[in-house]
Amino acid sequence: MMQFINSKETLVTEAIDGLIRTSGGLLARLDGFPHIRVVVRADWDRSKVALVSGGGSGHEPSHAGFVGQGLLTAAVCGDVFASPSVDAVLAGILAVTGKAGCLLIVKNYTGDRLNFGLAAERARAFGHKVSMVIVDDDVALPDLPQARGVAGTLFVHKIAGALAEAGADLDTVTAAARKVIAGAASIGMSLDTCTVPGSPKELRIDPGKAELGLGIHGEAGVEQVDFATARAAMAMVVDRLSPHVAPGNHVALLNNLGGTTPLEMSVLAEELARSALRDRVKWLVGPAAMMTSLDMHGFSISILPVEADQVAALAAPVGPHAWPGLAALGEVAVRPLPDGLTPIQPLPSAHPARRALIEDCCRALIAAEADLNALDAKSGDGDTGSTLAGAARALIAALDRLPLADPTQLYRAIGTELSQTMGGSSGVLLAIFFAAAGDASAGGKDLIGAMQAGLERVMQVGGAKPGDRTMIDALAPALQALPGGVAAASGAARSGADRTAQMTRAKAGRASYLSQDKLAGHKDPGAEGVARLFQALASR
Repeated sequence: MMQFINSKETLVTEAIDGLIRTSGGLLARLDGFPHIRVVVRADWDRSKVALVSGGGSGHEPSHAGFVGQGLLTAAVCGDVFASPSVDAVLAGILAVTGKAGCLLIVKNYTGDRLNFGLAAERARAFGHKVSMVIVDDDVALPDLPQARGVAGTLFVHKIAGALAEAGADLDTVTAAARKVIAGAASIGMSLDTCTVPGSPKELRIDPGKAELGLGIHGEAGVEQVDFATARAAMAMVVDRLSPHVAPGNHVALLNNLGGTTPLEMSVLAEELARSALRDRVKWLVGPAAMMTSLDMHGFSISILPVEADQVAALAAPVGPHAWPGLAALGEVAVRPLPDGLTPIQPLPSAHPARRALIEDCCRALIAAEADLNALDAKSGDGDTGSTLAGAARALIAALDRLPLADPTQLYRAIGTELSQTMGGSSGVLLAIFFAAAGDASAGGKDLIGAMQAGLERVMQVGGAKPGDRTMIDALAPALQALPGGVAAASGAARSGADRTAQMTRAKAGRASYLSQDKLAGHKDPGAEGVARLFQALASR
């Protein structure tokens, strides 16, 4: 898999320098590349307790991204998923530790424990006060003698960081860190493994499966489970966390493992708010990428029972922008539509034949969803089928409230329904089509005349015409042939849609952005949708 790197050997050092260059002067690094890679606060004066953390790279923004006011004083960076050396850790400790002392925050992996532990001993030999805490928040593997340290480590960084920034002594900061560690619990889920630079991707997770309880270094999880929806995935994760939820209020940290889109993370946040933990989780950190696993398509949840002082520490302002802040997990605020946008609902009326006609049209579009998406993926963003099918489902759901017996009002009502439920340019163009058809019907036009008026308005507003490689290339000939019957219209629509495969220049829509070789041999999905619609009508 291609990645935006120069070489795996220089990846970490170049990334550190890139981070420092863009920090606005707030960060610096120690000399010693490539063996010593330590990012430090540029404004540190050693008068307060220093917080040092780190470990293998690949978890960005952890750990260097959390160096700054109110969080870490220094981060020691190893190679990707590899612990830094003893000398590197010792360099970090000596660079930032003054009379107030230093707290090392270490995730519970053997390499980190050994290297940070030995560095602490050597720093004490230099006369420094150094405490060390081990984070072991992962609850995925209950039989593991030593639980792993994962994203719950960020609770420790934040609460200990707030206390250190406020001037607390080393014993107070250490005790607060240990209290957080005792209460924190985390578990993750992923749909795919991560891609380690310079190594082939491990294709471990079967299609249709998700891995529950995997580690942040790509370690296999406790089991592979069937994946269905975000809701089901969240329910499984919450079920594993629930035995570790104590009485009282909690804060949750919703962490993106690196490759999950912000859209997906917001859905997961909503599902967490609806989950079995909804009455316990009062605050949320995220959703955001905080402790990632390179490009892993997954998420993790960390929970922590909190008291008032811990909430205050989590909410305290910090310098690093990687920390997303603490927010109360509240209700969805809904306000009424502005005046003029709340639609006037027409009086519903029954007409069995028209109802059946509309249902058949809608079901034809729903049946074509996958095919049209695949076709659109050749020239667009792969959603034409879903857009049309979504509108069709909404129209079926609205049938009971439509004025089916009044063609004029029916056209207008369909236009209004599509403008509300159908996104993209297709939605507004079809809304214009049916609104114009309603106006023409009110002026005495029959069905064919009303449809022709709708087409003319769409061409006028949208700017497309026959030959521009759009749905009009199927719709215009179909309406022209419709006086000869539905079968003739269906044949004309099919011929028009097929001709778009030979059109290598699109003059409207997303396809107009593509080169000729991307369009050749592929029909326009909108035109194909029109052809499928008339085909279904002809087969009634």
